[in-house]
Amino acid sequence: MSEKYKIVACPTCAKPVQWRPENKFRPFCSERCKLIDLGEWANEGYKVPAEDGLSEDEFGEGHA
Repeated sequence: MSEKYKIVACPTCAKPVQWRPENKFRPFCSERCKLIDLGEWANEGYKVPAEDGLSEDEFGEGHA
């Protein structure tokens, strides 16, 4: 019996990728695409939206 694996698009290049345990780069198609994505996060190309909270000045007040 052959197993069917879900096909997903690589988030970096959109190449189709099988979602399977043997793919150590999933959801990416390759280490290259994984590192490109990591670089975008490191360079603040991607950001997680956040609710308004304390400003940097307010956060520093009363905190050691």
